[in-house]
Amino acid sequence: MHAALDWLKRGLIALVIVVMASGCSKYFLEDASVHPWQVIQVPTESTLSDIAFTQDASHGWIVGSRNTLLETFDGGTTWQTRALTLDDQPYTFTSIDFAGNEGWVTGIPSILLHTPDGGTTWEKVPLSNELPGTPFLVTALGPEAAEMATDIGAIYATEDAGRHWKALVQGAVGVVRNMTRSEDGRYVAVSSRGNFYSTWAPGQDEWIPHNRQNSRRLQNMGFDADGKLWTIARGGEVRFSNSRGSDDFTEAINPEFGTSWGLLDMAFRTPEEIWVTGGGGNLLCSFDGGQTWYKDKAVNDVPSNFYRIKFVQPDKGFVLGQRGTILKYQPEMA
Repeated sequence: MHAALDWLKRGLIALVIVVMASGCSKYFLEDASVHPWQVIQVPTESTLSDIAFTQDASHGWIVGSRNTLLETFDGGTTWQTRALTLDDQPYTFTSIDFAGNEGWVTGIPSILLHTPDGGTTWEKVPLSNELPGTPFLVTALGPEAAEMATDIGAIYATEDAGRHWKALVQGAVGVVRNMTRSEDGRYVAVSSRGNFYSTWAPGQDEWIPHNRQNSRRLQNMGFDADGKLWTIARGGEVRFSNSRGSDDFTEAINPEFGTSWGLLDMAFRTPEEIWVTGGGGNLLCSFDGGQTWYKDKAVNDVPSNFYRIKFVQPDKGFVLGQRGTILKYQPEMA
């Protein structure tokens, strides 16, 4: 009996070794052949949320927790803290966007800031006490025009710098974990617990709820340049849309089985080059549309979770994280 158990244990161990050996290229990823990210030092230890640039491509802004506003005049190589005269309430700024020099910032607790001049002056836009939810995501659309979405999925548009607003959706979706808007005005939102996601498109009265693809809770979702969805689920699982359909996803991909850090955000530098951020300095990349993956191990030792990655243009990208962490994409290092 004992001999049979010993042979069974040995067989199981051998099977595990074979499985790990056959999948070792995905269990721990190889180092990428390029290391294009430079760590940028900034005068804050706040968690950073979003980044946007004005009409002048060298003039940009970053927002974050504890009323953090950072400004750059050299394309993001150096940043300075910009202090605003607000009330004594500490705010976490969640979103920033510019159309030319027309800029907007949303934050928690409920706040909306507006600038008509690239940030030389900022004004606090009055908001109704009956606003459903808290301003969460803002998109600048042109002179005095913007869309604002709240953290429960209410969406409003203004064409007069926030003096009047028009509701675009009749019902809310519930508290969201994250929300993204596509270039053509469609939205996707992940529920606060990651149990489901919802989509909305211009002309629809209500958000449309969708079940997640399997038992793994959703972490984040967004759009590629063609308006197709991508998803990140718990445990480092990613999927891509086959089409612009809201439920038409590929099979699940686990870029790296061996990592213990969850994946948090994704951005496409080109249609084929994808970068994915995660906790613990995790930065993964694919150069063939997600078929094969590598890890940029040059930033493994950065003591931060990488929460957000954004390419303002193909040769201009940034990773934002906790404790004031900024990585800047340097094309000459790629």
